Amino acid sequence: MASFLERAKKVVDENQDLLTVFEELDRTGKFRKRVYKKKVDFTLDEGLVNSLRQYSREHNIPMSRVVENCLRNGLKEAP
Repeated sequence: MASFLERAKKVVDENQDLLTVFEELDRTGKFRKRVYKKKVDFTLDEGLVNSLRQYSREHNIPMSRVVENCLRNGLKEAP
């Protein structure tokens, strides 16, 4: 059976990003976003972009969110 110290170290290692947020809160008094977005540029097929734009308008979902969801789902299924 793992000791308390070993379990505590494991929890700290698994949640390092959350601890960073709380350290920033302690230091500045403000919460920092846990997840930041980064702007990237891709070259995509024009027909694909048009389909994405149409889907986005029809479902009232930002194109970036549609792309993020597709990437997340695709990466989960990747070997």
